[in-house]
Amino acid sequence: MQTWSLISICVLLGVVVRWGVSLNSYSGAGKPPMFGDYEAQRHWQEVTYNLPIREWYFNSTNNDLAYWGLDYPPLTAYHSWLCAYIANIINPEWVKLHKSRGYESPEHKLFMRTTVLVADLLLFIPAVVLYCLYLTDGSSKKKVSVLLCILLYPGIILIDYGHFQYNGVSLGLALWGILGLGLGWDALGSIAFSLALNYKQMELYHALPFFCYLLGKCFKAGLMGHGFFLFVRIAAAVVVTFALCWLPFLSDPVQALQVVRRIFPVARGLFEVQAENSICILRYNMYPDTYRLSLVLIWSPQ
Repeated sequence: MQTWSLISICVLLGVVVRWGVSLNSYSGAGKPPMFGDYEAQRHWQEVTYNLPIREWYFNSTNNDLAYWGLDYPPLTAYHSWLCAYIANIINPEWVKLHKSRGYESPEHKLFMRTTVLVADLLLFIPAVVLYCLYLTDGSSKKKVSVLLCILLYPGIILIDYGHFQYNGVSLGLALWGILGLGLGWDALGSIAFSLALNYKQMELYHALPFFCYLLGKCFKAGLMGHGFFLFVRIAAAVVVTFALCWLPFLSDPVQALQVVRRIFPVARGLFEVQAENSICILRYNMYPDTYRLSLVLIWSPQ
């Protein structure tokens, strides 16, 4: 009971700090013509709500890709549409096509900040709590200390609540994937990480550790026996997850290729200054009947 009380206090403190940072201004506020990443996220809501899916990633008179064109995978676009649907119910002016460009108001700022906090409460914070409880070694006090350090890490708080991003979604999904692998639910963990990849392409930073861990587990189980069926189950989970995320774009190869071009802009140079960078290191040690999984997450704001 004492452990859960300390966890509750840590979570509450994490929420309070996040909301305290969100009360301040954001990067690009009142600075035309681009207005910062806050406007980028709002503009994606405007585009996804008002335009058909086939136009989301294409340049047109209604979708100027030079002005914060959508360049994240489909799951981000669906998330933007969901936020826009709610925004339109509250105030249609927030997502009105063309006329809402650069829209800034205290009410809209409150709405946008709330969407980030809700995403953290649904995905990132629960994943951190469960990771610290079940996949962290040591005493209860050590588990709580690790939880507090992660929840109060200033880099991600400043980026998501001061600058304005939704990194808690992709990192939360990746952490759910790690939980799945650590608890032996490899297919579910693969699904969660596939969703993270389909939310933000920067999760490719984490792909190699996931791939090596799962492939190593399949080899260890024997590719001519149980390991083969494990490999097929994981591969099927990944393929189905990607197919569902990309389903609206798969009917037309031109659509799918355009999404890929926007996600990986080789033509305009792959290097872009990112607001965040992250490295995930997975390692496992073999025991007679179990796998032991440990995690190191490093966020390096640039």
